[in-house]
Amino acid sequence: MASLNDRLDFVIGSKSAVKLEENLGITTVGELLRYYPRKYSDSMSVRGEGEDLDLEEGEHVTFVDVITKAEARWTNRQPRREYLVVTLGHRRPKVTATFFNAKYLKKTLVEGAKVMLSGEVGYFRDVMQLTHPAFMVLTSDGKSVGTKSLTAIADSTGATGDELLAEFEKDYFPIYPATSKVQTWEIYACIRQMLAVLDPVAEPLPTSFVREQDLLSEDAALRSVHVSEHERDRARAIERLTYDEAIGLQWGLVVRRHTQLSGTGPVAARRDDGLRAAMTAQLPFALTQGQHEVLEVISGEIAATRPMNRMLQGEVGSGKTVVSLLAMLQMIDAGYQCALLAPTEVLAAQHAQSIRAMMGPLAMAGQLGGGEHATRVALLTGSMSAQQKRDVRREVASGEAGIVIGTHALLQDAVEFDRLGMVVVDEQHRFGVEQRDRLRGKAPEGITPHLLVMTATPIPRTVALAVYGDLEISTLRELPRGRQPITTNTIFVTDKPAWLDRAWARIAEEVRAGRQAYVVASRIDEDDKPAKGKKDKQQAGPPPVTVVEMYQRLQHGPLAGVRLGLMHGRLSGDEKDAVMAAFRAGEIDVLVCTTVIEVGVDVPNATVMVVMDADRFGISQLHQLRGRIGRGQHPSLCLLATRLPENSKAGQRLTAVAGTLDGFALADLDLRERSEGDVLGQNQSGRPITLRFLSLAEHADIIYAARELCEAVYASDPSDPGMLALSAPFTADDRVQYLDKS
Repeated sequence: MASLNDRLDFVIGSKSAVKLEENLGITTVGELLRYYPRKYSDSMSVRGEGEDLDLEEGEHVTFVDVITKAEARWTNRQPRREYLVVTLGHRRPKVTATFFNAKYLKKTLVEGAKVMLSGEVGYFRDVMQLTHPAFMVLTSDGKSVGTKSLTAIADSTGATGDELLAEFEKDYFPIYPATSKVQTWEIYACIRQMLAVLDPVAEPLPTSFVREQDLLSEDAALRSVHVSEHERDRARAIERLTYDEAIGLQWGLVVRRHTQLSGTGPVAARRDDGLRAAMTAQLPFALTQGQHEVLEVISGEIAATRPMNRMLQGEVGSGKTVVSLLAMLQMIDAGYQCALLAPTEVLAAQHAQSIRAMMGPLAMAGQLGGGEHATRVALLTGSMSAQQKRDVRREVASGEAGIVIGTHALLQDAVEFDRLGMVVVDEQHRFGVEQRDRLRGKAPEGITPHLLVMTATPIPRTVALAVYGDLEISTLRELPRGRQPITTNTIFVTDKPAWLDRAWARIAEEVRAGRQAYVVASRIDEDDKPAKGKKDKQQAGPPPVTVVEMYQRLQHGPLAGVRLGLMHGRLSGDEKDAVMAAFRAGEIDVLVCTTVIEVGVDVPNATVMVVMDADRFGISQLHQLRGRIGRGQHPSLCLLATRLPENSKAGQRLTAVAGTLDGFALADLDLRERSEGDVLGQNQSGRPITLRFLSLAEHADIIYAARELCEAVYASDPSDPGMLALSAPFTADDRVQYLDKS
């Protein structure tokens, strides 16, 4: 008998085991048992000798009959190739099968041989044809001769004659993810061989939970998903295995979160006479109720010894930056430094500029006009000169800089902090836990800095629980008072080209009124190709308008005489800074750009945005881009231009984006549109989490139930063996690294 941890070579033989390990990475009974079918085929049509042949083209059929004619032929085209045509029995219509490796088969598929042929039906001149079907010669001695896809079944069952035919007349066949080296039938044969000697699988879940959810037992589910002939039983098995996936993933996250909470965090009690109080007093606006509530929670957590691990999510412009700033100033009041990690130089520079502007004299320690108890705000990016980097690193190491803002440059070994107490990560989905922890590791020994990660991409609760379950989550939903609404319209250029002309005229009108605009394109120029492994959103559509082409077209066309600026990722850091500085200063009227301005760019005077080839952007990306306008006191307009038809899938997606400003509603739509792989995606890891059955869009109730169960079980037994077994696919070996990086 076999158990889950047994190696396969002792169960199915070394030859088969080596193939599974080398090609599929499967080494144990448990791994093979959880190598689920990707689908189930319809029942095959098995036709014996003399049975009627009312079959449609494309239908899968299995024939059992005698070869009445076997003829070797040659192709007419050069180079000429030999092929074999066999005729089955004396059927009407006539049935033939063609094989292209005639040299090897003409001694096996001979006249008088009884064979089984399995393939798709085709017709040519009233003759039914199977092209290179799977085959097996039915010998009286029971030896299996033929294609592996059929002989594997015969070998695994040991059946012959009518019993063997019965194996092919089942209501279903499981189809497994296969490779050219290991076919689905071989996998099925290995699984059947394993199941024949498998011990009953122990139940990993509490009996009360299985009963409450009316689930199949673990043993029954793992067997039925492979071999049950009834669709209802397979559906019940899949339901149970969906719970297994949800619980395994949640257990990994719950363990990680509770493990993190055991560290020692820097205590930063709130003071009434420090930088935070001074900053609050000089704010030119009142905080929203939501900001007050979130700030109170964060303030309490960073005043405790337990390290904070919190995500702050909120709509574009909901005021996350000022909340994080006040929290950082509370840390500085306690004698600690704070690091703010941003994914791009543009965003890092924007943060430095906006924070310095908000703080004023409070950010000018050691400078003329600096306020009492002031600190410094330092900026460190990769494009700085060597001397500039050395100067900033010196400020950081000495503790003079209380707030250190930077890109990945902050992660370098050369960067040393005096007393790092808090790490803030903006647009956290651009970073992995590995990078966050590397920055947190720069704190003094024995201290685990508080962590605040921020995102302007609203996250559905199911995704938050499945991917970011090790973080507590706060949400800002309301926008600061005074914000103007953004009107969004879709322009279907092919149907209504005049609407695009009107868009350029509208931009010109806004410029004459003293306002500014963005024009966004998806590509820089013709040399700008999608990243390796990624496809265009709409490969079938017309080629995209590049940003360089758009800039030239507008400069010499509808926006001639308007001050245009060009911005894209291939510019140097200094060039980007110069363009953005000119745009903020009002020296550029219209910024023609790529998505380099997607996050962090804050120009309140910009009131119009035109997104060209908007069908090439995802839902969340369009929502992020739209958030660049509507940041001032003037009503704003976002126009999504596409050359695809309104009734296309992309057209419907753009219409949905135009129909709501609710980022959370759009996030749910985005989740429904995208595959789990896109959501859980490979991100910064080469290995994805495999959710075979669990859907983040469809199984919210299961995810919530799994979360509650894991919390309850962890409270009573953090080493529960059943939970550890279910979580192994998500936490064992390098998969835990992926889980961290999500």
